Amino acid sequence: MRLRRRTAVAALATMALLAAPAATAHALAGPAPAAATQAATVELPRPTGPYTVGTEVLHLTDHDRTDPWVPEAGDRELMVSLYYPARSGRPSVTAPYMSTGEARLVLAGIGLEGTVQPTALSALGTHARTGARTAHGRFPLVLLSPGFGNPRATVTSLAEDLASRGYVVASVDHAYESVGTELPDGRLLTCVACDTMESAPSEEAREELGRLVSTGRAADLSFVLDRLTGPRPAWRHSRMIDARRVAAAGHSIGGSAAASTMLADPRVDAGINMDGTFFEDIPASGLGKRPFLMLGTTFDHSPGGRDHSWDQGYQALDGWKRWLGVEGSGHSSFTDVPVLEDRMGVTLDPKVTLSTARQVRITRDYVSAFLDQHLRGRHQPLLDGPTAGNPEVVFNRP
Repeated sequence: MRLRRRTAVAALATMALLAAPAATAHALAGPAPAAATQAATVELPRPTGPYTVGTEVLHLTDHDRTDPWVPEAGDRELMVSLYYPARSGRPSVTAPYMSTGEARLVLAGIGLEGTVQPTALSALGTHARTGARTAHGRFPLVLLSPGFGNPRATVTSLAEDLASRGYVVASVDHAYESVGTELPDGRLLTCVACDTMESAPSEEAREELGRLVSTGRAADLSFVLDRLTGPRPAWRHSRMIDARRVAAAGHSIGGSAAASTMLADPRVDAGINMDGTFFEDIPASGLGKRPFLMLGTTFDHSPGGRDHSWDQGYQALDGWKRWLGVEGSGHSSFTDVPVLEDRMGVTLDPKVTLSTARQVRITRDYVSAFLDQHLRGRHQPLLDGPTAGNPEVVFNRP
């Protein structure tokens, strides 16, 4: 079973350290950097595209499905953060990294409740502005699913960057699959699915639960697509989405869910798995000739490595495909975690040798190149093979 729960918990611990006073950071991770003792705002890397980034949060309910983890809760509920290309202009405020209630649950989950102020974590600087005016035109849509146990906040930097490059991004919190999700009415949902997974009686049972998470998230993402592009859309700016150009992407089990979504929904034109085990087998018939990018570490996913699902999945893919391994990366390199580690001067995965700047740049550049090539029809030489400017990126062709 390769959900990497330990790594996911470590990622959340990093976010806690971001908010910790200097003494706490010292106790947990060695000497704190000078920046950690100052009141200066800590923020995510700036988006690199030409657009200002706007954001809005939607609360969606699928009345056709009962929640699989807590049936007594009733219909399946999702929280979705939308990031979109916007026009610069009237002043507006940047969105919080997460809510204070969600931050409280994150801290409680790693034993720091009462030690660290939740408001410090929720106030991490972002670049997406609430109420920003939409840019003119229609833009491709990217459905984005985070790792198991991780809130959608952990993929904010990638979402903001894609929006700045001209994509609408829908980042999804899947109910009861994150350590902390706050609903508009104040309810706080915890990771019941994590508890279920940890109490599974066997490896086979955990594998089956992983498959259920992957296929369940596929249903979530298809529902989000319905509500964004259907006849009565839930988002007031839905007309800026070009429903003919849609991709699904995700980190860890969210990457498995991207493939599962493509298997279940022909409206999804392309997919990306960032370092996630494939919990649903890709059939011999493939994904209907649709393109798919596998972007991950070189530790578990190398040919003959421990995660055989990548060997099997790559062989089954029948359309344009790339398997890119990033030397010196770790499981969380494709999320916000390296940024948070860098800001606090802590190291959670000693195998990671890439700088934070390289981890962020590689993820942004290769994900956006794939989307530009397959949703916009713009050939990207970066995807043709190794390049001198990116010596860490290995093109695997088993």
